Amino acid sequence: MPESSARTVLCYGDSNTWGYNPCTKRRYSAAIRWPGVLRGELGPAYHVIEEGLNGRTTIWTDPLAEYRNGKHLLTPCLETHKPLDVVILMLGTNDIKWKFSATPYDIGRGMATLVDLVQRSRSGPEDGTPKVLLIAPPPAARLTEFAEMFQDAEDKSRRLPAQYAAVAKEFGCAFFDAGAVAASSDIDGIHLEAEAHTAIGSAVAAQIRQLLKPG
Repeated sequence: MPESSARTVLCYGDSNTWGYNPCTKRRYSAAIRWPGVLRGELGPAYHVIEEGLNGRTTIWTDPLAEYRNGKHLLTPCLETHKPLDVVILMLGTNDIKWKFSATPYDIGRGMATLVDLVQRSRSGPEDGTPKVLLIAPPPAARLTEFAEMFQDAEDKSRRLPAQYAAVAKEFGCAFFDAGAVAASSDIDGIHLEAEAHTAIGSAVAAQIRQLLKPG
Protein backbone atom coordinates (compact mmCIF):
# COMPACT_ATOMS: atom_id res chain seq x y z
CA MET A 1 0.00 0.00 0.00
CA PRO A 2 1.46 3.44 -0.87
CA GLU A 3 2.48 5.47 2.17
CA SER A 4 0.08 8.25 1.10
CA SER A 5 -2.87 5.91 1.67
CA ALA A 6 -1.55 4.36 4.89
CA ARG A 7 -3.01 5.23 8.26
CA THR A 8 -0.52 7.32 10.25
CA VAL A 9 0.13 6.74 13.95
CA LEU A 10 2.34 9.03 16.07
CA CYS A 11 3.91 7.52 19.21
CA TYR A 12 4.79 10.42 21.53
CA GLY A 13 6.62 9.39 24.67
CA ASP A 14 9.75 9.28 26.78
CA SER A 15 12.69 6.87 27.14
CA ASN A 16 10.40 3.85 27.12
CA THR A 17 9.16 4.92 23.68
CA TRP A 18 12.70 5.82 22.58
CA GLY A 19 13.73 2.31 23.63
CA TYR A 20 16.17 2.67 26.55
CA ASN A 21 17.62 -0.73 27.45
CA PRO A 22 18.12 -1.01 31.24
CA CYS A 23 20.68 -3.81 30.74
CA THR A 24 23.02 -1.99 28.36
CA LYS A 25 21.91 1.64 28.91
CA ARG A 26 21.76 1.93 25.13
CA ARG A 27 18.87 1.86 22.67
CA TYR A 28 17.04 -1.28 21.64
CA SER A 29 16.91 -1.99 17.92
CA ALA A 30 13.88 -0.75 15.99
CA ALA A 31 12.30 -4.21 15.88
CA ILE A 32 12.41 -4.59 19.68
CA ARG A 33 11.07 -1.15 20.67
CA TRP A 34 7.32 -1.19 21.26
CA PRO A 35 6.59 1.22 18.37
CA GLY A 36 8.56 -1.17 16.16
CA VAL A 37 6.54 -4.11 17.44
CA LEU A 38 3.41 -2.05 16.74
CA ARG A 39 4.64 -1.38 13.19
CA GLY A 40 5.23 -5.08 12.61
CA GLU A 41 1.83 -6.06 14.02
CA LEU A 42 -0.11 -3.50 11.99
CA GLY A 43 1.68 -4.07 8.71
CA PRO A 44 2.13 -1.85 5.64
CA ALA A 45 -1.35 -0.36 5.86
CA TYR A 46 -0.05 1.77 8.74
CA HIS A 47 2.78 4.29 9.04
CA VAL A 48 4.09 4.32 12.62
CA ILE A 49 6.17 7.33 13.69
CA GLU A 50 8.41 7.15 16.76
CA GLU A 51 8.79 10.35 18.79
CA GLY A 52 10.42 9.20 22.02
CA LEU A 53 12.78 11.37 24.05
CA ASN A 54 14.66 10.42 27.21
CA GLY A 55 13.47 12.46 30.19
CA ARG A 56 10.37 13.89 28.50
CA THR A 57 7.60 15.03 30.85
CA THR A 58 4.01 16.04 30.17
CA ILE A 59 4.28 19.75 30.97
CA TRP A 60 7.17 20.18 33.41
CA THR A 61 10.37 22.01 32.47
CA ASP A 62 13.55 20.43 33.84
CA PRO A 63 16.20 23.09 34.57
CA LEU A 64 18.93 20.44 34.25
CA ALA A 65 17.77 18.97 30.92
CA GLU A 66 16.58 21.19 28.08
CA TYR A 67 13.76 20.41 25.65
CA ARG A 68 12.10 17.80 27.86
CA ASN A 69 8.78 19.62 28.33
CA GLY A 70 6.34 17.55 26.28
CA LYS A 71 3.93 20.42 25.77
CA HIS A 72 6.56 22.54 24.04
CA LEU A 73 7.48 19.96 21.41
CA LEU A 74 4.11 18.32 20.80
CA THR A 75 2.72 20.96 18.44
CA PRO A 76 5.82 20.93 16.19
CA CYS A 77 5.56 17.13 16.02
CA LEU A 78 1.90 17.30 15.07
CA GLU A 79 2.60 19.90 12.40
CA THR A 80 5.59 17.96 11.06
CA HIS A 81 3.82 14.64 10.66
CA LYS A 82 0.22 15.56 9.86
CA PRO A 83 -2.18 14.29 8.73
CA LEU A 84 -2.31 11.92 11.68
CA ASP A 85 -4.99 9.31 12.21
CA VAL A 86 -3.97 8.46 15.78
CA VAL A 87 -1.75 10.16 18.36
CA ILE A 88 -0.52 7.88 21.15
CA LEU A 89 0.56 9.64 24.34
CA MET A 90 2.58 7.57 26.84
CA LEU A 91 4.16 9.92 29.35
CA GLY A 92 4.13 10.53 33.08
CA THR A 93 7.02 8.47 34.42
CA ASN A 94 9.43 11.42 34.46
CA ASP A 95 6.77 13.65 36.03
CA ILE A 96 7.13 11.49 39.14
CA LYS A 97 10.68 12.69 39.73
CA TRP A 98 11.07 14.21 43.18
CA LYS A 99 12.29 17.54 41.72
CA PHE A 100 8.84 18.30 40.22
CA SER A 101 6.83 17.70 43.43
CA ALA A 102 3.87 16.65 41.26
CA THR A 103 1.01 14.60 42.67
CA PRO A 104 -0.70 11.88 40.58
CA TYR A 105 -3.57 14.36 40.11
CA ASP A 106 -1.12 17.02 38.86
CA ILE A 107 0.38 14.54 36.41
CA GLY A 108 -3.08 13.63 35.18
CA ARG A 109 -3.82 17.30 34.53
CA GLY A 110 -0.52 17.59 32.68
CA MET A 111 -1.63 14.77 30.43
CA ALA A 112 -5.03 16.45 30.03
CA THR A 113 -3.21 19.51 28.69
CA LEU A 114 -1.58 17.38 25.99
CA VAL A 115 -4.80 15.60 25.04
CA ASP A 116 -6.55 18.94 24.71
CA LEU A 117 -3.72 20.27 22.57
CA VAL A 118 -3.97 17.31 20.18
CA GLN A 119 -7.74 17.54 19.95
CA ARG A 120 -7.55 21.25 19.09
CA SER A 121 -4.65 20.87 16.65
CA ARG A 122 -6.49 20.11 13.38
CA SER A 123 -3.63 17.75 12.59
CA GLY A 124 -5.89 14.90 11.52
CA PRO A 125 -6.99 13.98 7.99
CA GLU A 126 -8.62 16.88 6.15
CA ASP A 127 -7.70 19.22 9.02
CA GLY A 128 -9.83 17.16 11.38
CA THR A 129 -9.10 15.84 14.84
CA PRO A 130 -6.80 12.85 15.27
CA LYS A 131 -7.96 10.08 17.53
CA VAL A 132 -6.03 9.96 20.81
CA LEU A 133 -4.87 6.86 22.67
CA LEU A 134 -3.81 7.78 26.20
CA ILE A 135 -1.52 5.18 27.77
CA ALA A 136 -0.65 4.93 31.45
CA PRO A 137 2.94 3.61 31.63
CA PRO A 138 3.74 0.51 33.68
CA PRO A 139 4.29 1.43 37.33
CA ALA A 140 7.77 1.70 38.76
CA ALA A 141 9.36 -1.49 40.06
CA ARG A 142 12.24 -1.98 42.51
CA LEU A 143 14.28 1.22 42.23
CA THR A 144 18.06 0.96 42.16
CA GLU A 145 20.22 3.61 40.47
CA PHE A 146 17.26 5.99 40.13
CA ALA A 147 16.02 5.61 43.71
CA GLU A 148 16.98 9.11 44.86
CA MET A 149 15.67 10.77 41.70
CA PHE A 150 12.34 8.92 41.84
CA GLN A 151 11.44 9.03 45.53
CA ASP A 152 7.92 7.65 46.18
CA ALA A 153 7.70 6.58 42.53
CA GLU A 154 6.19 3.18 43.22
CA ASP A 155 3.19 4.62 45.05
CA LYS A 156 2.66 7.56 42.68
CA SER A 157 3.01 5.48 39.52
CA ARG A 158 0.40 2.98 40.69
CA ARG A 159 -2.06 5.83 41.11
CA LEU A 160 -1.60 7.18 37.58
CA PRO A 161 -3.91 4.78 35.68
CA ALA A 162 -6.98 5.98 37.59
CA GLN A 163 -6.07 9.59 36.88
CA TYR A 164 -5.49 8.89 33.19
CA ALA A 165 -8.71 6.93 32.89
CA ALA A 166 -10.55 9.97 34.27
CA VAL A 167 -8.82 12.23 31.74
CA ALA A 168 -9.74 9.88 28.89
CA LYS A 169 -13.37 9.94 30.00
CA GLU A 170 -13.31 13.74 30.26
CA PHE A 171 -11.98 14.19 26.72
CA GLY A 172 -13.70 11.23 25.10
CA CYS A 173 -10.48 9.53 24.02
CA ALA A 174 -9.25 5.95 24.25
CA PHE A 175 -7.33 4.73 27.30
CA PHE A 176 -5.00 1.80 27.88
CA ASP A 177 -3.16 0.76 31.05
CA ALA A 178 0.20 -0.66 29.90
CA GLY A 179 0.71 -2.05 33.40
CA ALA A 180 -2.01 -4.60 32.62
CA VAL A 181 0.31 -6.38 30.16
CA ALA A 182 3.86 -5.36 31.13
CA ALA A 183 6.05 -4.48 34.11
CA SER A 184 9.02 -2.19 34.57
CA SER A 185 12.38 -3.89 34.95
CA ASP A 186 13.82 -4.63 38.37
CA ILE A 187 17.21 -3.77 36.91
CA ASP A 188 16.52 -0.05 37.40
CA GLY A 189 12.82 0.10 38.29
CA ILE A 190 11.86 2.49 35.50
CA HIS A 191 12.64 1.10 32.08
CA LEU A 192 11.31 -1.83 30.08
CA GLU A 193 12.96 -5.08 29.08
CA ALA A 194 12.42 -6.56 25.63
CA GLU A 195 9.48 -8.77 26.57
CA ALA A 196 7.64 -5.76 27.99
CA HIS A 197 8.11 -3.89 24.71
CA THR A 198 6.68 -6.88 22.84
CA ALA A 199 3.65 -7.08 25.12
CA ILE A 200 2.91 -3.36 24.90
CA GLY A 201 3.39 -3.20 21.13
CA SER A 202 1.05 -6.13 20.56
CA ALA A 203 -1.60 -4.78 22.92
CA VAL A 204 -1.45 -1.31 21.41
CA ALA A 205 -1.88 -2.79 17.93
CA ALA A 206 -5.20 -4.24 19.05
CA GLN A 207 -6.18 -0.85 20.46
CA ILE A 208 -5.34 0.89 17.17
CA ARG A 209 -7.30 -1.57 15.09
CA GLN A 210 -10.31 -1.02 17.34
CA LEU A 211 -9.95 2.77 17.18
CA LEU A 212 -9.81 2.83 13.40
CA LYS A 213 -12.36 0.12 12.74
CA PRO A 214 -14.95 1.34 10.22
CA GLY A 215 -18.19 2.43 11.83
